[in-house]
Order: sequence, then C-alpha cells, then structure tokens
Amino acid sequence: MRFSYAMLPDYPLHESLAAIRLADELGFHACYAADETWHKDLWQLFAVAAGQTRRIRLGPSVSPVVLRDPGLIAQAVATLDELSDGRAEAVLSSGNFELLAQHGIDPAGGRPLTRVKEALHVVRSLLDRGSVSFRGELLTCDGLFTFARPVQERVPVKLGAMRGPKSFEAAGELSDGCHHALSGTREAYEYAVAHIRAGAERAGRDWARLDIGAWVVFSTGPDPAAAKEAARSMVGIYAAAMPREQLLRNGVDPAVLAPAIEAMRAGDLARSIALTPPEVAERLSVSGSPEECLEKIRTQLAPAGVNHVVCAVTDRTLVRTFTGRDLPGAADVPAQLRLIHERIMPAFA
Repeated sequence: MRFSYAMLPDYPLHESLAAIRLADELGFHACYAADETWHKDLWQLFAVAAGQTRRIRLGPSVSPVVLRDPGLIAQAVATLDELSDGRAEAVLSSGNFELLAQHGIDPAGGRPLTRVKEALHVVRSLLDRGSVSFRGELLTCDGLFTFARPVQERVPVKLGAMRGPKSFEAAGELSDGCHHALSGTREAYEYAVAHIRAGAERAGRDWARLDIGAWVVFSTGPDPAAAKEAARSMVGIYAAAMPREQLLRNGVDPAVLAPAIEAMRAGDLARSIALTPPEVAERLSVSGSPEECLEKIRTQLAPAGVNHVVCAVTDRTLVRTFTGRDLPGAADVPAQLRLIHERIMPAFA
C-alpha cells in the first residue's frame, strides 16, 4: 500500500512548499493537487517544489480535459518531469462538474467520457513520441508536436473516475490506473475495482499492476472529535460533486444529503455543513484518531483491492479558508503527515 498527500493549494505558498518537503522527507509516494480555478496554480507550485525535493512524485489529481487542452496538459507534465528529474505523473478527468457549471459548461451534454478517452490518447502520444495526429469524435490534432520531453521512459497517466462503470473500465483498459475520489466504504471500492479489473482484462492487461488509488477526505489528530468535524466540513462541500450512484454505493441516501447540497449550491457553506449528518461524513471520509483511520483503511479500502491511499488532508486552516469556521482542536497538515507516517504507514509496509 502506497500513501500520498493530496493538497488543495489554498495555503500561503511557503506553507504548501514546506508541507511538500515534509511529505518528501517522510517517504510519501506522491503529492497531488487539484488543477482547478478555485485554487492557486499547481503547475507553478510544483515547479518550485521539484527543486526542493528529492523523491516524492508530483502532479495533478485531477487535471480537467474540458477546461485545459490536452496538448497543454502534456506540455506541462513533460516540463514538470524534466524539472523533477523524472518524478511527474498525471491523473485526468472531465473535471469537477460544479466548477464546470461556473464556467458556463454543461459537462453532461459534452460526452465527457469520450472527451476523456480522446484526451488521454493525445496526452499519451505527446509524452511518448512528442507528436500526434488524431481525428476523434471531439478532438482533432493535425501534426501537433512539442519539444517538451519527459525524463521518464513512460510518465504514468491515470484517469479519475467517480460514477462508473464505463469510466472505471476505461481507466483499466487504457491508462496506468484510476483514482476514485470521495468514497469511503468497501462496497464502493469493490464496485470500482471490479470494473477497473474488467477493463484491464478486456485489454489483456494485469489489473493488479495498475495504480488503484482511493482519494479520500482525510483528517486525524490527537483530538478525534475535532478531526471528524473537520472531515464533516469538507464532506459537506464535496457532496455536491458526488453522483447519485456513488452516494448509493456508499450506503448514503441521496435524499438525506439533498438539503446540504442545495445549501452548498446556494453559497451557504455553513448551512451545508450543518445539514451534513455526522454519520454520513464518517462514511465518506477517513477521519478520527490514527487508530480509527488505520482500521478503516485496513477493513474498507485494502480488502477491496485499493493499493494506494491518497490522503486529502483536511486541517483547521483549510476549514477556515473554505467555511470561515474555526476548529482549534484540529491538527495542522504537518502534524497529520507525521501521524500518518508514524502510526498508519508502518502497518502496510
């Protein structure tokens, strides 16, 4: 089992860089960040981080192929790979539907899975060969080339998926793995892994060699109640991005979360959090004491076939930034990274 740190780049940049350096020192596999308009630019942040770290891998999880041209994604990944001496990777998806709506885009009407598949082909071709000519249903490239060349022989490019089943199967069939975000139950991950495996086997690939990542809202610390409340704050915000099918697979009645989602979409984040039941937040996160987090990973994620836990660490600063709420008992990012390293990672070594 690998462990990675997923950040939302909303902290002062010197704090984000310090957290990435710490994750590098502690042996985390990678640091990922969301490639979204809402946050500071991950590509510039990781370009600086590449020169301040030695081992940790860097890249987006996810980069949205609807908002960002796949040729530009390939260019950015290759440049980051050179800067980091071969430590770049990327996770692609259509993007956050709530964000796309703010850009005036209706993703459901744009055949998002077709766009993701075609974008993956363009990115893969540019990274592997430096050029691509392609005529798809949605994307066209005519002799497109780039002098941005990666250091790695093959840069890992994976897909992010939530609804399924076709997106999970596409990840297994066409990419280097899948990051499934926001689920927290064995049932949800068993569903995802079954379809990742089906896609891989259809293509004659060994599914067990793929990166099967659980991107989870994560919060731990010496005050378990504060950690769970921090996770509840973020689940209340993220719930609006979860498809109905995914909620059901996690044992959550969409009707229970409907008032919270409505409040979030109206911009009332505090009410959205207040309307998110604690028991729902616990199902959709990994939170509490380090021992509680370890037990959930051991019993819910690992048995399903997940081989990579991507910890979207939620702390006091992030909750305050997003919601204005203050949770004095919530541990900060450095403290949580150390707890993961000292009390969770050794159990999976």
